[in-house]
Amino acid sequence: MRPLPLDHPGVADTRSPGRFLWWLARGQWRTLAMGMVFGIIWMSSQAVLPALLGRAIDQGVAARDLPALVMWAGLMLAVGLVQAVSGIIRHRYAVTNWLTAAYRTVQLVGRRSVDLGPTLPRRVSTGEVVAIGTSDLSHLGQVMDVSARFSGAVVSFLLVSAILLSTSVTLGLVVLVGVPLLMLAVGPLLAPLQRRSADQRHLMGELANTASDIVGGLRVLRGVGGEEVFWGRYRRESQTVRRSGVRVARLQSVLDAFEVLLPGIFVVVVVWLGARAAVRGQLTPGELVAFYGYSAFLMIPLRTATEYANKLIRGRVSARRVCRVLALTSEYADPATPRPAPPPGSELADGRTGLVVRPGRVTALVGEDPDETGLLADRLGMVAPDPDDEVTWGGVPLTALPRGQVRDRIVVSDTGATLFSGPLGERLAVREGSDLATALAAASAADILDGLPEGLDTVVTERGRSFSGGQRQRLVLARALALDPEVLVLVEPTSAVDAHTEARIAARLRTVRAGRTTVVVTTSPLLLDQVDEVAFVRGGRVAATGAHEDLLAREPAYRSVVLRTVEVPP
Repeated sequence: MRPLPLDHPGVADTRSPGRFLWWLARGQWRTLAMGMVFGIIWMSSQAVLPALLGRAIDQGVAARDLPALVMWAGLMLAVGLVQAVSGIIRHRYAVTNWLTAAYRTVQLVGRRSVDLGPTLPRRVSTGEVVAIGTSDLSHLGQVMDVSARFSGAVVSFLLVSAILLSTSVTLGLVVLVGVPLLMLAVGPLLAPLQRRSADQRHLMGELANTASDIVGGLRVLRGVGGEEVFWGRYRRESQTVRRSGVRVARLQSVLDAFEVLLPGIFVVVVVWLGARAAVRGQLTPGELVAFYGYSAFLMIPLRTATEYANKLIRGRVSARRVCRVLALTSEYADPATPRPAPPPGSELADGRTGLVVRPGRVTALVGEDPDETGLLADRLGMVAPDPDDEVTWGGVPLTALPRGQVRDRIVVSDTGATLFSGPLGERLAVREGSDLATALAAASAADILDGLPEGLDTVVTERGRSFSGGQRQRLVLARALALDPEVLVLVEPTSAVDAHTEARIAARLRTVRAGRTTVVVTTSPLLLDQVDEVAFVRGGRVAATGAHEDLLAREPAYRSVVLRTVEVPP
């Protein structure tokens, strides 16, 4: 069996949904081929059983030949055992193929999400990405799963046709011509089903995005009394998705009905022709029984063929969504010829605002417009949209450096940072050798562990929702401090904690970051009183710099922002 997840999922072909599915198939061709081999053996074993039964009747029962009957019965038992064993192995390969396709897709989307970083939510809604994991993975896996059975269906169909042709040309021709005609009969349903499935898939993505927004802002909605408004919106959108699903189900039900009706009619025709041939003496009783067995068996490859077409359509719809995400490119492309990396202790500067961050110091950014300082923080870490060459590090534009190098040496922890599910210790100490105990103490988060019976082994729920807002913020801060990057940019790291906790964090932050460059976006007087320098941003430019007490004394606008007062002109 193949170990999952894979060491590397490869580079996907995203030029079209069909090419992506073919790329998935080529990437697991060995297990896919083995699944097809055992699928062929499994279904071919079923195909020959009616022939063996007919011989047993003619040469054993009708001829009253006990040894012949025992021989043919033994052959049927052997074929039945082969069918059982091959069916088990085929199913194991089918599950492997399903899981391999799903895991590869998860790894591809996960790697692309990490590579895109802040570009992803600006290009694709959260619901789209969520829907890939909730529905598209299943559809892609089912295409790989059904392929093995489809190959068996094709081979067994040809085998049965050959047996029938050798016995009765008329019945053989009916099978060879009738089965393709039955497939063509359901063809007109496939294109509308693909369109309706694509529309439903789009609506499901939108609904998942709405649900994510509501859950993420539930506390705010409760605070402003907006629960009913968003509940009504979600209910309307969910009803739209339901109606879309009903439209798909109606067409799907017709297709499913045809999967039963058309093969059933076909079986009746074959049995009727076989019975007439038996009455005329053209077929022996054993051959008539065999023909009835073939007719019943042919329903399996027929239904498998229509199932394959159905799942292939759904797989193409899902593949199109996956290709859309995988085809996205980051706003920050690695330069063709990277510049030499700046040495440690280099000065970080933004030419657009005039900000200069001196190395080894704690610098605070205060702005009249929080969006301005938030954007400036993103620019310093090269995560803002529309990158330019105005942010330099040691005189080198950040855009002239490899992204991986910038991400490794400059870390931005903003208000949107969250906790992933899994063991708490692993989610906090994301870099080997991290001093997690010191980071937890500096973030005043040690008391959180005291309240957890399993401590760092506690499993974090999705987005850390098992913790309060203040606890999550302190844990996120501890994670950033444990990374111990050369440059750390913190955006409102204490906005959700009480004043006493904030005072402890402010006093410890400067100590734990001694000798390394730190930028803090905040308007908290407790934090501002502990930093080395404050840069006041006004109108998109750095209007003043200096110590907190100095700016309070000489900058009325700064005083208004920090103390939340309104200056009354004399």
